Amino acid sequence: MSPSSSCSTTVILLCSGMGRSSMSGTSEGMMCSNSFITAILRKRSAAATYHVRISTFSGSPPGNLLQGISCLVSPPWFKSSSYAVHLFTAMEKPQIILHHHQSLNYTCYDCKWIPFSPRFVVLGGFPRGTGCIDIFQMSVSEVKHVTQVEKAKSFKCGTFGASSVHERHLATGDFDGRLCVWDLEKPEMPVYHLHAHTQIINAIDGVGGLSSGAGAPEIVTGSRDGLVKLWDTRQKKDPVAVMAPNGPQGDGQTLRDCWTVAFGNACSPEERCVAAGYDNGDIKLFDLRTMSVRWETNHKNGVCHLEFDRKDINMNKLVATTLEQTFHVYDMRTQHEKDGFASKALKAHDSTIWACRHLPQNRDVFMTCGGEGSLSLWKYNYPTNRTREDSEGKSIGVVGDIQLMQDLKLGSQPISALDWSPDKLGLAVTTGFDQCMRIVIVTKLNRL
Repeated sequence: MSPSSSCSTTVILLCSGMGRSSMSGTSEGMMCSNSFITAILRKRSAAATYHVRISTFSGSPPGNLLQGISCLVSPPWFKSSSYAVHLFTAMEKPQIILHHHQSLNYTCYDCKWIPFSPRFVVLGGFPRGTGCIDIFQMSVSEVKHVTQVEKAKSFKCGTFGASSVHERHLATGDFDGRLCVWDLEKPEMPVYHLHAHTQIINAIDGVGGLSSGAGAPEIVTGSRDGLVKLWDTRQKKDPVAVMAPNGPQGDGQTLRDCWTVAFGNACSPEERCVAAGYDNGDIKLFDLRTMSVRWETNHKNGVCHLEFDRKDINMNKLVATTLEQTFHVYDMRTQHEKDGFASKALKAHDSTIWACRHLPQNRDVFMTCGGEGSLSLWKYNYPTNRTREDSEGKSIGVVGDIQLMQDLKLGSQPISALDWSPDKLGLAVTTGFDQCMRIVIVTKLNRL
């Protein structure tokens, strides 16, 4: 074989059992497994970006098709489909660096950067059952402890999403079902509070503040009582909406424990949706404009965390993490009337995946938090065509490629939460059930 031109190389991948695996700038065979595959690699830059076209395929896709190269091409495989594959050497890949480690005297459940500042807040609970709001500040040489506030009940979750840039108020949910909004400059008393649920508030999210989505500032909470409630802090006492997927309380049906909630599709004052995940594996997408369940599915394992890649655009991608070492990425742009949204499932961490957080500066990069104490950095690569036609000629979504960029083991206990700094690319704070707070720095994200 020889290159067809100076900028294009034809490579025959000989897939016939075990053997060596190699690739270079010139044409060369690669031993993988199963069938014969012809690929055309087009080198775009010194950073080694290739376009790969699978022109023939039979049998099962070889799992080690590009073994030894830091990229991932995974099912679903389509005949004559194109994938954008980015190849990185060890020196070019992002690195996750542990910058700071600090032990705390309480259980940490959540952490959030205070917008437009070098400070962050850690939420948790002391062994005696009281809650803790802990504020820290980063400086050039150290991480300083600013203040600690103890409250009556342990805090489970928090968000700045519904607050204005000027106020930067923190909304929290606690183990007693109370929703509170705090001015962190005067944390003695909440500026807004009510008994939102009869049991613990497992998850909270906000939209409409901090320029994160059009429309009114609203907060959504999910609780062990099975209810998902929508709140407007300008309206006292009563929720804007209550969503009980299996029927209202008292009708004899069992309400599932809601573990996670997330806002999305807040692209206009009229459009807005809420995704909710439950302990039985249900995911439900509530359309707040029509007040109906737009879509639902089930993963058979509890859904630990949901997050849209961006709240303030038309729905693009949704990541769902589950109990048994699996996360799912949904393409939310195209909804098929029978099959719903196209998705891809990947295994990671060898344990429960507690959380997923998208990088604010690049919505195609996200981090997952594992139950064995590790972090994994992923990058989503879009397919050439985001839709295809089914047998009836109707559009169905196509999921892209998900590429593992880097991972790092931080400890032996689950990483309960992570939050990216919205102001500093690659800076993140994490908390774990080992009662530790850590600050990590991820390098070379500007090259992705």
